[in-house]
Amino acid sequence: MDCRHNWTREEIRSIHDMPLLALIYRAASVHRQNPQADQVQICSLLSIKTGGCSEDCKYCPQSARYNTGVEPQALMQEEEIVSFAEQSVKNGATRICLGAAWRGVREGPQFERILRGIARAKALGVEVCCTLGMITPSQASRLKEAGLYAYNHNLDTSKEYYPSIITTRTYEDRLKTLDAVEEAGISVCCGGIIGMGESIEDRVALLHVLASRKAHPGSVPINTLIATKGTPLEEQKPVPIWDLVRMIATARIIMPQTMIRLSAGRDGRSLEEQALCFLAGANSIHSGEKLLTSPTFGFDADHEMLRLLGLTPLPAFKAVP
Repeated sequence: MDCRHNWTREEIRSIHDMPLLALIYRAASVHRQNPQADQVQICSLLSIKTGGCSEDCKYCPQSARYNTGVEPQALMQEEEIVSFAEQSVKNGATRICLGAAWRGVREGPQFERILRGIARAKALGVEVCCTLGMITPSQASRLKEAGLYAYNHNLDTSKEYYPSIITTRTYEDRLKTLDAVEEAGISVCCGGIIGMGESIEDRVALLHVLASRKAHPGSVPINTLIATKGTPLEEQKPVPIWDLVRMIATARIIMPQTMIRLSAGRDGRSLEEQALCFLAGANSIHSGEKLLTSPTFGFDADHEMLRLLGLTPLPAFKAVP
């Protein structure tokens, strides 16, 4: 599968706006060129440090600026992190994701604890991913040395709409972190959220940035807003399934080798709606009890869903490079 890096916004918009069934057919046809087209990666995400974040992301229940009922919790101990990884592996996860509600990584004992946890989780034979906020090139190098496979740092939306959602860091700050991750040889996991009041053009612009990078991200999470009471976006209406399918299908067409992750908001989708997402090219899910602070489907329900749809779990380290 050839990967283009010179898509224009106009081209991406024309794909996004295709008649829906034609769009799904085209995306499915691209996806079927992938030798792992019938496999879906099961990821498990743990909030290793919850709440109390200084950022003002308007969608986030972990911001200290909003009263959302999320109780701040200190960074987990190393043994807790490893125990979670072990249990997730037993339940079929092949990627372990560790998330900390930080603006950015600080050098010191807590970072050292995370590095040790990464090394021990990797020894279980799974991909390990972290999302810890902004990191420097030297920190990215240390994460790579510890065995980190991927680093998640979402752009969330377009550069133009970004200031309407976040003011405590810039779009350029986010891009610098992605560059540091890429330069360290760590797989980039970067996507966004739809349903925050953005326009279709903002969604297209986000995909354009991702598809224009020197190397397409290894994975692109497509999240739908979970409108949490207490956040500035609590009144936002749920995103129609068709909007989600269009984003997944467009991402699959313009980034054919990327893992497209059906992420936040999946718990509100029926089996039929999720099946449409897989048909359109999604090939990864987050499973377990929670997605950071939000509920999601359990492992048993997800394994049964994959069985019904004729899909099988993707082993670790087997994604198309």
